[in-house]
Amino acid sequence: MTQRLCRTFQTAPVAVAGDDTAKYLRSGLTASGFQAPDWLVPDLEDGTAPAKKEEGLENLLDLLPEYAPDFPGEIFPRVEWAYDDPATAERGREQIDRIVADAGEHVDGIVVPKVGRLADVEAALRAVAEAEALYGYDEGSIEVALIVETARARSDLREIAALGSGNRDEASDAPARLAGLVFGPVDYTAELGGRSRDGERSTWPALLEALSNEASANGIVSVGGPFDRLFAERAGITYYNAPGYADQVEREAAVGLDGSWSLHPKQTTQANRIHMPTPAELERDVEKIERFAEAKTAGTGAVSIDGQMVDEATLKNFQNTVRTVRAIADRQPEQAKSVYETALLERAQSVELV
Repeated sequence: MTQRLCRTFQTAPVAVAGDDTAKYLRSGLTASGFQAPDWLVPDLEDGTAPAKKEEGLENLLDLLPEYAPDFPGEIFPRVEWAYDDPATAERGREQIDRIVADAGEHVDGIVVPKVGRLADVEAALRAVAEAEALYGYDEGSIEVALIVETARARSDLREIAALGSGNRDEASDAPARLAGLVFGPVDYTAELGGRSRDGERSTWPALLEALSNEASANGIVSVGGPFDRLFAERAGITYYNAPGYADQVEREAAVGLDGSWSLHPKQTTQANRIHMPTPAELERDVEKIERFAEAKTAGTGAVSIDGQMVDEATLKNFQNTVRTVRAIADRQPEQAKSVYETALLERAQSVELV
């Protein structure tokens, strides 16, 4: 787990049918409160129909200068890419070039899907680096997040993650700008020939654990895959499937993923809250950090607090809670102030962490 804030990775099509083709993109860029994602991902790939991609790119380039400066999170457009289709990868390079040329100052990074082995990942990173240099941006100022959705990327996951921005001088001579790893379960299941039994795909728990581990080892974020059963039906009534999405997000949080993929503002609201410590959790962990500090000052290496033996290792879990809250308060202050009392938030901000 890293404390860079990415509780929500919300994709938004850059163009849809209708009079206002940019309506979902504009909605994402202007979202507020808990509907504001930590990472907004304007989607030039699967989320936008082939006939709308060119218009969608123009929508993106038109709207970013107007709305990006006030957007509270990070903006990572998803381009086209495919390790096994040179034509698609070339379109991705062209999209990267256009985005950096016309709106580089308004994006934090680029999302590259369907990468293959390490060499293909390095090619994607170089494409961003070349555009960055060509248009006069500082090296590493535009990052990359990868969607892990192929057998090849899974096979090279450890080597790929080692390109993370937390290891800028290690592992490879490729540009060290990798910011995150995102799971793409639909394409991954299809590539492996996995079966959908009773309409349910595998949840791939081992892969999620590996994604979390490799991301944490390299100082980058990890994000779970999309939950596409937005609606469910019972007794003839169709309703938003909040329980199903909550179950998935809770599984992802339990293995240390930093965030969850969102397809809808309602999902963004849920994931923002589930990946956010509750007031009770924050109060509990701040108090334990404070009491452990007092014991350490008195010369005690480990101490029993409310029946729990707390030592330096246990302390790290409490500190993760505080660091997450600090990141939320810094990046999404409106959300933090609406959940935590001022006194508790001040204690979390002032308690000493190591």
